[in-house]
Amino acid sequence: MQLIGGRLPLFDPFGWDPEQGLDAAIELLGWSCERDDGGSAAEALDRLRRACQEGPVLAGPLEMGLLAHQPGSGRAVGADHYVVVLAVDDDTVLLHDPEGHPYATVPTGVFAESWRGELVAYLERPYAMRSGFVRRERVSQAEALRRSLPAGVAWLGGRKDKPVPPGTLGQAEAAERTAELVAEGLDPEVRQLWQAFAVRVGARRLNDLAVCLTSMGLGKGAAVAAGQARIVGGLQRPVVAGDDAALTAGLRELAPTYERLRAVLGS
Repeated sequence: MQLIGGRLPLFDPFGWDPEQGLDAAIELLGWSCERDDGGSAAEALDRLRRACQEGPVLAGPLEMGLLAHQPGSGRAVGADHYVVVLAVDDDTVLLHDPEGHPYATVPTGVFAESWRGELVAYLERPYAMRSGFVRRERVSQAEALRRSLPAGVAWLGGRKDKPVPPGTLGQAEAAERTAELVAEGLDPEVRQLWQAFAVRVGARRLNDLAVCLTSMGLGKGAAVAAGQARIVGGLQRPVVAGDDAALTAGLRELAPTYERLRAVLGS
């Protein structure tokens, strides 16, 4: 867990962002690719069009709120997202959206505006994409998971090699301070983000972790992760119902579990 800038609580490791996650996953699974970004919208679309002639392109982060095929779209809200682009012509971008929209189409200009990702805080330059995927090594999912464990333990320990906004806290400190923010009166925007997205994503990630650790024979770690998933999932009703006492209690119950998981996996 991290409390970004002392204000935004998310169920990510301290200093982590999806760009780092994608780079790590691609390498762990035995693949390599080219990453490009920057330039004008016209230059980026031309780059994307050329890359799609060689194969699918992973585009993002982009602004989910501006993707025209998404219900309720039309306003940038800072919701980061990734899509797989299959083809680009003068008028339309054809893509697979992992939110549940295969072969969706978006007007080219609208896609470019979403792709600019102006409100995505961790995006340094717009129009980021990954293409030219090449398999360097055949790696099973089980082996990729095993290789990921040292980095996972390092993230749990609070890596200091990644720049973070001032005031950012991680793991137990993030949970405890977030509990204090709830008691003081949680920011309505943060509450809305937790209601719609953050809690369910956090619980899903932890449950997936428990499944992965079980598959590796790491039962003690899996038990801790499963317990974390239940705690985080249990925050959904309180955050929707406005039961801040239960929300605070859940966060304080969660706080010590991060060190517990680090100790179990580190051993």
